Amino acid sequence: MALEDANKQIDHAFTRENMRGLSFENAFAGATSFLRRRYSKDLTGVDLAITGVPFDQAVTHRPGTRFGPRAIREASSLQPYDPPYGWGYDPLTRFSIVDYGDLAFDYAKTSEFPATLENHFRTILAADVGTVTLGGDHYIALPILKAYAEKFGPMSVIQFDAHSDLWADDDYDRIDHGTFMYKAVKLGLVDPKRSVQIGIRTECDDYLGMNVIDAREVHESAPADIAKKIKAIVGDAPTYLTFDIDALDPAYAPGTGTPVWGGLTSAQAAIILRELAGIDLKGGDIVEVSPPYDPTGATAVAGAHVAMELICLWGWNRR
Repeated sequence: MALEDANKQIDHAFTRENMRGLSFENAFAGATSFLRRRYSKDLTGVDLAITGVPFDQAVTHRPGTRFGPRAIREASSLQPYDPPYGWGYDPLTRFSIVDYGDLAFDYAKTSEFPATLENHFRTILAADVGTVTLGGDHYIALPILKAYAEKFGPMSVIQFDAHSDLWADDDYDRIDHGTFMYKAVKLGLVDPKRSVQIGIRTECDDYLGMNVIDAREVHESAPADIAKKIKAIVGDAPTYLTFDIDALDPAYAPGTGTPVWGGLTSAQAAIILRELAGIDLKGGDIVEVSPPYDPTGATAVAGAHVAMELICLWGWNRR
């Protein structure tokens, strides 16, 4: 850490003048933006926008993910001092990244939420800016994928999850985090043949052609080999990566609404994500972080690290 900078930097979320560079503000002080990036709604000259979606009204069990974006931002204050480990480049210095803030929506008009969220992302993508999203429950991926598919065509999706989220549901007015992928496939937003779900350890009657690498296969394989398999599936297609924190075992991420034992370790996830370098990542999200169920903050720390890995993956082919 550059102590001379730590002695001078405070509230970088508002005071930093340059969108690029590391930050040495004390981790325990100041206003918390993601990785101390500047809060801005101006996308001029921006490469990547971090945005929060504090929505949890689609959960089937425990709520609380509406607090996820705030907790992930706070946890990220531990990270912006150094380039991310193991990548060999610094995306915080290489790219212009802003914290675009949270989605504004009327919590009492849930029926209006999907269109509001889709338009939020349509605005960002229209500026040719990539996104990394801090959720929020997993339903949010459906409106996001609508905006991405509108711009790039049917997406290849890499989904880290304990659940397939492929419950059959042909009522498209229902808002449910367990059906988002079913609807995304049925709507043609996702190309299932070039998509893959990792960490699955709950039953599913019909995977709709999605490729599956379940949790047991991950445990019985080398993480780098899992990454090779994923890369072979998605190829060079435009890809979206959605990471449900319950892909991790509850020992590593207890703060989530529907925890399932037997999940990935944080080390396995880190290696797999880093070995995915080279995919054509257009955007990604980290969802289902529910801080009320983890007083240690470990789940939010894991979420912040996943978001950083997504930034690194997004930037790899653009560095």
